[in-house]
Amino acid sequence: MTGPRRAAVLGAPIGHSRSPDLHRAAYAALGLVDWTYDAIETTAAELPGRVARAGPEWVGFSVTMPGKLAALAVADERTERAELIGSANTLVRLPDGRWRADCTDVDGMTGALAEVGVPRETNSAVIVGAGGTALPTIAALADWRCRQVTIVARSAARAADAVALAERLGLVCRVVGFENGPALAQAVAAADVVISTVPATATGPILDSLAPTARLVDVIYAPWPTPLAEAVAAAGGAVVGGLTMLLNQAYSQVEQFTGRPAPRAAMAAALDPGRSVMSADS
Repeated sequence: MTGPRRAAVLGAPIGHSRSPDLHRAAYAALGLVDWTYDAIETTAAELPGRVARAGPEWVGFSVTMPGKLAALAVADERTERAELIGSANTLVRLPDGRWRADCTDVDGMTGALAEVGVPRETNSAVIVGAGGTALPTIAALADWRCRQVTIVARSAARAADAVALAERLGLVCRVVGFENGPALAQAVAAADVVISTVPATATGPILDSLAPTARLVDVIYAPWPTPLAEAVAAAGGAVVGGLTMLLNQAYSQVEQFTGRPAPRAAMAAALDPGRSVMSADS
């Protein structure tokens, strides 16, 4: 198809999303002057209808909360990693009109791991939280050839899906509680990176145990910096935040939507990801 093409990010709420900045900058840099990208308020229940009504001019959707499970379910085809994780943040229109689901959140996390300096074949990582973001994080760590992971969760039951995925991907996995104590302190001391997948306020009770880490990836990007990011940077650790993750997952989305290499410099300039990178000198 020639002529104007459309894409959008779907979620609720959606007003805070920076995805339009990234995609619009990419399309402009690629010379796709008749391509548009919008933010559309869409609940999980509304998502299937929204996708079904999309005409042939639609090339894809980015999907944020709460629609990632619905995005996987509505797709005609799913990538292996989306199936494995059980959710999708990307829907791509195929040439025959069907939809393919993917989880580029994995690419976002691997990009953040690289940015914060985590070495390949790293020994150990700590993931704070066991919700939806923990699953692509585990997949990214497996891609990074991490050997073992400690999941900080309210209970073993809440961490069951994350533990199952880690074990399926060959990582040695254990669960520790959401409280300061020797088990958490020892896990942080041994880890090459701590990855927080929870709201900023949730790490408050365990801030003292997490702050000594040498490297932190915090998935939050607004408001920034989080108390955890400030504490790690103050202790001399390197910190990467959610804007870096958002940027890296968007590279893959743009490439899948357009079929062309992502214009990374233009996208990075639009987002200014340096605002989510911290050090003791920040």
